[in-house]
Amino acid sequence: MSSDQSGTPEVIRPEVTRPEVTGFFDPATNTISYVVADPESAACAIIDSVLDFDYASGAVSYQQADQIIDYVTTNKLTTEWLIENHVHADHLSAAPYLQEKLGGKIGISRDIASVQDIFGKVFNAGTEFQRDGSQFDQLFEDADRYQIGNLTGQAIHVPGHTPACMAHLIGDAVFVGDTLFMPDGGTARADFPGGDARLLYRSIQRILALPDATRLFVCHDYGPGGRDFAWETTVGAQKADNIHIGGGTSEDEFVAMRTKRDSELGMPKLIMPSIQVNMRAGHMPPAEENGDIYFKVPVSGLRGE
Repeated sequence: MSSDQSGTPEVIRPEVTRPEVTGFFDPATNTISYVVADPESAACAIIDSVLDFDYASGAVSYQQADQIIDYVTTNKLTTEWLIENHVHADHLSAAPYLQEKLGGKIGISRDIASVQDIFGKVFNAGTEFQRDGSQFDQLFEDADRYQIGNLTGQAIHVPGHTPACMAHLIGDAVFVGDTLFMPDGGTARADFPGGDARLLYRSIQRILALPDATRLFVCHDYGPGGRDFAWETTVGAQKADNIHIGGGTSEDEFVAMRTKRDSELGMPKLIMPSIQVNMRAGHMPPAEENGDIYFKVPVSGLRGE
């Protein structure tokens, strides 16, 4: 994270500009993708897109991405960015498909290299898999600024869920990825390789240091208690009501809660294909000699003879 000479992370200040934000909910993965548009120039960014994938059959389709394409083209928007908050473990990215249809640069945190190094080994990806983030068009550093038409976006490094998590402040809105859920949903898990509950707590504090009225948009919602799905909240609501972090929860209290809770969670059902695709900027693994594409599933406790 960027910091001043005292070691304190840089204070991030939202702008007063209010981007137009449209969410697209994918019921199969409980993921929300966003089109973030500049009302003055009609430029837009697409955040955390979803590729439809049926695990049982291996079939790929594009219903979710096509909804976004239809919205962008109908509203005559120009796509400048395709942003990934991190290497998601619960859905496959549709960024290359959207880039082919709409243009735009695919961007992610520069710390993607550490995630690629971890999972390149897990999946024995071979020397053809570059572990330097070069599959992406843009690697964001903490506090990097970029333009969406007349809107200014700013990257905020928020490690903890993964080493490469990056929230994005665009105008008066922050797209937090998996770092925070809606207040009644709590916070992200921190037990994936490279995850750290203490870092997650400190990352969340950076977000909660923003003004209370700052809009927050989450990447997943599961409708706790049977309520309708929702994805927009505020810094003030999170500080007051988040069941994991609100009401002045201390760092040690959070770490103890998060560690216990994570020990009881199962793995996301799409974790194996998702990581293999998303660490490649949404591209599939290379085809094998027969021309077909396969995902690997490491089998623990057994070694080949």
